[in-house]
Amino acid sequence: MTTQQRIAVITGGSRGLGRNAAIRVAEAGTDVVITYRSNAQEAENVVAEIRKHGRTAAALPLDVSKVATFDTFVEQLRNALHQHWTRDSFDYLVNNAGIGIRATFSETTEEQFDELVNIHLKGVYFLTQKLLPLIADGGRILNVSSGLARFALPGYSAYAAMKGGVEVLTRYLAKELGPRRISVNVLAPGAIETDFGGGAVRDNAELNAFVASQTALGRAGKPDDIGGVVAALLAPETAWINAQRIEASGGMFL
Repeated sequence: MTTQQRIAVITGGSRGLGRNAAIRVAEAGTDVVITYRSNAQEAENVVAEIRKHGRTAAALPLDVSKVATFDTFVEQLRNALHQHWTRDSFDYLVNNAGIGIRATFSETTEEQFDELVNIHLKGVYFLTQKLLPLIADGGRILNVSSGLARFALPGYSAYAAMKGGVEVLTRYLAKELGPRRISVNVLAPGAIETDFGGGAVRDNAELNAFVASQTALGRAGKPDDIGGVVAALLAPETAWINAQRIEASGGMFL
């Protein structure tokens, strides 16, 4: 790993788990570039929060569902790296951006399916491919999956299938990027109280209680439960963890 200041790129870092991860990673001493889809002010608020921790940060627009825009994003990122760090590379990529669509298997539309493919699988695949020249040798890639790739709840067949694909992709990336000493892991959060999926786990008391009843630690997850894990998996001390699925769910459905 380079002795320069460490830099992480976190997609979807303006809200939810991505926001928490960006702040926790900054607290651990790493500078951060976050991406956001549409809310620039929300992203700048995160940048300001990171700077309060004495770290350098930047925010760039990115729609991970639109592969045709990735070349432009790479150039914007390259410019930001030169502007803020006088570097042409970064160290950690966290593929976090995503959406939640709940629909039973029999009711899932092709449009919903395609949207999930574009964001959670195709976007992750080709964004990582485009960014490979900018990732420093000895760096890390952390893909975000879901507990739903292990256990099954009605309404998430398409979403979970994409995350299952990401988990397989993670192992292949670890194998192929090994010669560059880039480790690749996948983090699978359980049910977390955020605005994800319309904020169902956070705002629906009945659902929240159900999650708590099925979790060994007796509650639904909080964003802090995940951000800290992201920071830990990017820490120098965990560099030997590679090609692994780490579930952070408090012990759901054991």
